[in-house]
Order: sequence, then structure tokens, then C-alpha cells
Amino acid sequence: MNIHIYISFLILFVLTACSDPVSISQWRGPNRDGIYPESQLLTSWPGNGPEMKWSFEGLGAGHGNVGIGNNKLFICGMPDTIGVLYAFSTSGNLLWKKEYGEEWHTNYQGSRTTPTVIDELVYFESGQGVVFCYNGNSGELVWSLDILKKFSAENIQWGMAESLLVEGDLVFCTPGGVKNNIVALNRFDGTTVWTSKGSGQPSAYCSPILVNHNNTKLIVTMMAESIIGVDANTGEAYWSIEHKQSNKIHANTPVYYNGKIVCSSSSDKSDLDGTVQIILSEDGKDAEVKWRNQKATNLMSGFILKDGFIYGSPYNKSTWYCLNWETGKTEYISDSFDSGVIIYADGHFYCYSHKGEIALVDANPETFKVISTFKVPLGTKEHWAHPVVNNGRLYIRHGNALMVYDISEK
Repeated sequence: MNIHIYISFLILFVLTACSDPVSISQWRGPNRDGIYPESQLLTSWPGNGPEMKWSFEGLGAGHGNVGIGNNKLFICGMPDTIGVLYAFSTSGNLLWKKEYGEEWHTNYQGSRTTPTVIDELVYFESGQGVVFCYNGNSGELVWSLDILKKFSAENIQWGMAESLLVEGDLVFCTPGGVKNNIVALNRFDGTTVWTSKGSGQPSAYCSPILVNHNNTKLIVTMMAESIIGVDANTGEAYWSIEHKQSNKIHANTPVYYNGKIVCSSSSDKSDLDGTVQIILSEDGKDAEVKWRNQKATNLMSGFILKDGFIYGSPYNKSTWYCLNWETGKTEYISDSFDSGVIIYADGHFYCYSHKGEIALVDANPETFKVISTFKVPLGTKEHWAHPVVNNGRLYIRHGNALMVYDISEK
């Protein structure tokens, strides 16, 4: 081998080996499944809750939480009708804020998205259907794209609400519509890489997942009346499973495990609602329903798969359920805490009720035990934002307020 070519290959190898892996922060944790890989967290809280390290009031209306990267936090809000992207240091200093344009101010007002942060770039979508990429260090706009206008789609009843999925050099979004149901954009400049008509239905508030199934990579999401799987590399539509909800609200991100996918929505009073498990074919290009549990409803609070069981809650009720992942059978229904959002970290569930209370829960297939609770002290309107756990901190967003708690074991 020519000595110059050899040296070039050697330099490339060293640079690749020494480079840091891509750092990503996204909706509901690293795998978008509500599970945060934290350790050495408190196993119980003081009577008034863990220590609040800092807070910020004045975000404006919003229902999304923080994206975290490069020792910064990013969160969206709407002080009037214009959306604002805020950047904070991890110690709570406001570093910068940028107005990004009209936000959703028609009903249940405010930003919907949780920013996806990859290294220095921050990605999010407004309720008006505009996708943005900002430089998280400088606060400068890198690119933006009105996906509803670009891909001939219409907004939905309560505004676009997906938190963007990024994989490799692509950002995936779901404008909905007949011709361009799901699209893949180049994440560095916003240009179109592929489009897929999918089921040809409107979008439905769902944030998609990437599924690696054998040798097939799928984008799986829910549209207005169906669950769909498309090829992540080409956009080719593979399968569609009917799944319905009266107001076409499918806001829970699907969960994949071992060749099966579970999706959960609220009641439609039909035989195609509730919680459903889909089993994929060997190549992932076909799918069929394995089971449905129509009594296990879940509007937008997320659910957790842990050790072969699913934990979640129906909207605006004081119950939690545990389902068997393999059979869909309800193991129990607990009334020990008001329903709400659920995440998981370091052996415990964190439940954020729609009435504004946070609970630390020990749950298994036999019991749902509340260990500690505290009341969220700040904020406005609905308690809908999904909590975030990062580096021993619990991030709670309630309307115009962000609260950061120390939940690390001393």
C-alpha cells in the first residue's frame, strides 16, 4: 500500500476512534419509551417533596418538557401568541431566548413539543406545523420548514403535537395527508429525502418511534384511524392496522419489544380502541393484531413496559392498571393515586397526576404502592407535560413554570 494512503487511513481511524459518540436527548428518554437510565436516586422523598434546585416562571403556555444537551436545557413556551425557544444552563441561568413564530393559541393553548437535541442542534415542531432546527450554542436559526404547506396537509383540531424523531442524518415528521403522510428530511438543511403516503390519513398527535426488527428499520406511528409501519430508509409503506378514537387523538408513542408493538389510546366505543398489541412478521413488512384490551384506555399519558408488564392509566380517572405484555390480560386496577403521566427510573415509577401531584411508586404485577408524594407548587393550567429525569434531577413543567428537583441519593 502507498505510504501516503496508509497514513491517511491511519489518521481517519484514529479520529473516528477518538471522537465522542453522538449525544441525543429526546421525548420520553433515550428510547422514547419513558424509561430513563439513571441510578442512585432517592427511594423515598421528604414530606414536602425533594429539594427544588431552581425554577423559572414565565415560559408562557405549553405542554412539552425539556430537551437536554451540551450542559444546556431547551424548552418551548408561548407568552402571548408567538412561540419562544428558551435555553438555560443546568444551574438555571437563562442563556438566551428566541421567538420562532406563531404558536398554537386556539384551544388548549401553547407549545406541544419536547425539543430533540443532538450535539449542538435543537429540533422541534410548532403547533402550527413548522419544523425548526436551531443552533443550541448561538441560538441562531439553522433552518425551518412549514411541513403542512410544503406537503399539502392540513392542521388538526388541537394543533400538531409530535416531538421529532431523529436518526442518523434524517429527521422524521408526520404532516399527514393523502400524498405525503410521513416525510424524512435532511436534518442539516431541511431538504426532502423521501415522502411516504402511509395510510393517507391526517396526523394524530403521535410521536413516532424507530424500530430495528431483524434486518428491517421501520418508522412506526399512529395516524387518525390507524397504526402504520413504513421503511425508515425509503418511506415504503408496509402495513396498516386499524385503531380508532372518537376525536382521532392518538398521542401515546408506540412501544416495541421482541417483535411486538403496543399502542394505546382512549375509548372509541368500538371494537378497535383501547390498548392493542401488534406482532410483526419475520421481515417486519407485515403485521397483525395479537390482542386488544378495550378496557385499558390511555389518552395521552404514556405507558411503561417493565419486566413483561405494562403500567398506565386512563384519562381523568383515579385508577392505574397493570397488563400482561404477552396476553393483554389486566392483572389489576389500582385506585391508590389519581391518573396521569408515567415514567420510570432506577427501580421506581414517577407518576404525575392531572391534578398536579407527583408520586414515587413501587409497582409490580401484584401491587401498585405509592411511596411518596408532593404537590406541584408553581405553574398554570393543565398538568400534561411528561416529566424528565436527567443526571439526578427531576424536571417538571406545568404551563408557564419549569421546576427542577434534586432526586439524587446523597
